[in-house]
Amino acid sequence: MAGHSRWHNIKHKKAASDAKRGKLWSKCVRAIMVAARGGGGDPEMNLTLRYAIDDAKAANVPKSTIENAIKKGSGELTGADYESAMYEGYGPGGVAVLLEVLTNNRNRTAGDVRMIFDKAGGNLAAAGSVSYMFSQKGRLAVLKEHASEERVMEIALDAGAEDVADGGDHWQVLTEPSAFRAVKQAILDAGIEVQEAELSFVPSNTVEVSGDVARKVLNLVEALDDNDDVQKVHANYDIPAEQLAALEG
Repeated sequence: MAGHSRWHNIKHKKAASDAKRGKLWSKCVRAIMVAARGGGGDPEMNLTLRYAIDDAKAANVPKSTIENAIKKGSGELTGADYESAMYEGYGPGGVAVLLEVLTNNRNRTAGDVRMIFDKAGGNLAAAGSVSYMFSQKGRLAVLKEHASEERVMEIALDAGAEDVADGGDHWQVLTEPSAFRAVKQAILDAGIEVQEAELSFVPSNTVEVSGDVARKVLNLVEALDDNDDVQKVHANYDIPAEQLAALEG
């Protein structure tokens, strides 16, 4: 997961621009609307909505925007009708890619995603071709400067986490979805800042890529992530740290 987890660092750097921030906010709003429509507008009774709100807050989405999104999803205000979908494919080097999508036009989204894969030298695959390689997990990132591995491991495992691994500049904590909130709260209660916390699809194995293939994989992931209908991109690539540093440079 080393290379894959580092993609989040790259994405955060890219999100600094106003255009990227606006696109991220739009995706957060969609997620809140769909969650509220599916399970009601009370985050205490709707865990999916709670997670969507947490993601929005982490992205600094204004409180008023979050509240309006909840109202649109629960029917208090009018809003676009989005539905969730999963798309699967393969990228350069045989890298498996799983996409979480929210769309109001499946045909448009499927065409756009297929074109992105084709341009990158990959291909959109049939349902079930890739998803079996991934399991949904809670994923938290704690910067190494904020706590030692031993400290994070002690707190996280006691709270129900599955694993703590080296993510480069951070410790990556993995949990079952049901333990995600408890583990996050335990780390926060210990006075340790959580850089990132999300529900993610984690691959059971990774494919190491380097050189031109690694560049093409990152370009594919970025192009997919940049699509308005794609909420999250998950992939099983692993890029060695020195290779990734060269590509970032």
